This record gives sequence, C-alpha cells and structure tokens, in this order.
Amino acid sequence: MSRPSQSLPHPRWSQFQQQATPYLFLLPALLVLGLTVFWPSLNALYLSMTQYGYDITQPPEWVGLANFQRLLSDQVFWITMGNTLLYLVVVVPILVIAPLFLAILVNQVLPGIQWFRTAYYTPVVISMVVAGIAWRWLYAETGLFNQLLKGIGISESGVPWLTSPKLALFSVMAVTIWKGLGYYMVIYLAGLQAIPAELYEAGAIDGSDGWTKHWDLTIPLMKPYLFLVAVISSISATKVFEEIYIMTRGGPLNSSKTIVYYVYEQAFDPTNLEISYACTVGLALFIIILILSVIRLSLNRQTAPLP
Repeated sequence: MSRPSQSLPHPRWSQFQQQATPYLFLLPALLVLGLTVFWPSLNALYLSMTQYGYDITQPPEWVGLANFQRLLSDQVFWITMGNTLLYLVVVVPILVIAPLFLAILVNQVLPGIQWFRTAYYTPVVISMVVAGIAWRWLYAETGLFNQLLKGIGISESGVPWLTSPKLALFSVMAVTIWKGLGYYMVIYLAGLQAIPAELYEAGAIDGSDGWTKHWDLTIPLMKPYLFLVAVISSISATKVFEEIYIMTRGGPLNSSKTIVYYVYEQAFDPTNLEISYACTVGLALFIIILILSVIRLSLNRQTAPLP
C-alpha cells in the first residue's frame, strides 16, 4: 500500500523562515533591552522637557526647552564638564599605554609568571566600594602616604590629597588608573598571544630585536586593540561615579565633581530632587558617549580586523 504524498512547503515560505529565524533568536534580548534601556531612555527624554513642582508626587509640567537653556547657563555643569574632560585627557592615555607595557612583561615565558598576572589583575575583581574606602584611608591626613612623606622628610604636615581643590581630582584619577590597569592588560595580552612568533623571528633576522621589535611589529599589529581600549576607557572615564561618591562627594568646591555625579546629585540629593533637570544633564552625557562610540566605529573601519 503506497504512502500518501506529503506536500512540500512553498519556496517563499521556506525563504521567509530562513530570514526570520535569526530575528526570533534576537527577539528576547531586544525585549529586555527595550524594557531596561530604550523605554527608560525615551522617558528620560520626555522628562528633560518637563518640570516638577514642589510636590514631586504630582505630574510634571511641560516646559519645552527651558531645562536646556538652564543647562547652558549652569556654571556648575560647565565645571563638571571640564572635570570630565580633564579626566579623559589624563586617565585615558595612561590606560592605553601603561597596560600595553604590562602585557608585554607578563607575556614572557618565565617561572611563576602566572602569579604576576594574578597580582596585576587583582584590583579589577576588588569592589570599587572597598577600593575607594581603602584609598581614602591611604589619602587621609594620618594615612600611609602622608606617614611615608613625613618619614622621609618631604612634608612635615602631609599632603591634602582629598581636601585640596588642586589635588582631589588627580587623587581620584590614581584610583581609576590602579583599578583599570589589569583589565586592559588582559585585552592586550590576548592580542599579543595571537601574534605569530614567526613574525618576531623574521624581524630579528632584519635587525629588529629587543624593544625595537615592539615598535616595529607589536604596536602596528596591536593597533585595533589600542583603539578598542582607548574608546572603552574613554566611555568609562565619562561615567566615573563610585570613586567620586566614596572619596570626595564632588568636593572640595566642586573640584572633583563629574557629570555622572552631578546627575546623581540633582536627581537624588534631598536638597535638589530635580529629576527633570537631571535627565537633561544625562542627555548631555548621552551625546558625549554617542560621539565617542561613533568615533570608535569609524576608526574600527579604518583599521585592520582583530586577528
């Protein structure tokens, strides 16, 4: 007895299934992003054009671009903008260059090199809250750093690391650099281990040996990783918050206040509670990060793909 013939699916339906399958896999992640990122971002954009009254339990009032006009004339905002840009100028170059040297050092085949890699990476896994409290004790008037300076006779009264408007921001930068060295070192280490050893052997034949080989071979081959670390560290520097909150609270005299901390202060400080204006400041931060991301994408297209 012959089996009934099964009809084959229509070619267009099969093509549609093939095209729709990847999007079905992306749909759950898209839903999560929509609920946690896109929808809150749209609400923040709406709130930036409104203003709450004295009673924040009441619906906000539509004010249009008034918050943006206030932002342009806000001196504290421009101070925080300057502090954030200074953070970028100082922290990012160090976090781009110093981890590369560390990666080159720990990429050597030496006994016990794994312990050095672990030691350099340990600050990454330490909570920023714990690290900030520890560094605040180190920076204290009677802390370890001032005790060392007094012991060797450099400063009898100590250095006001966190209480001087000229030093507070740089003291916080040191914590960010210390915390990020190991993380970016691992990124560079992955790139170094992907470079074939034959290239260095060929370079040695041509006279490129010692540290010269890193200038001739390592840096050109690591260029995509350099751009990657530069953009990641730039975005992280614009969003620095925990160090500021734990160590200085933006002081003294707003000298260490960054944009993200200013957003927090405007939105959640009991003396302010200006949710709408905080959303406006946050929108300015979003534009800065968007510009950095666009630069990252454009530079990535101009460089060779990661090995």
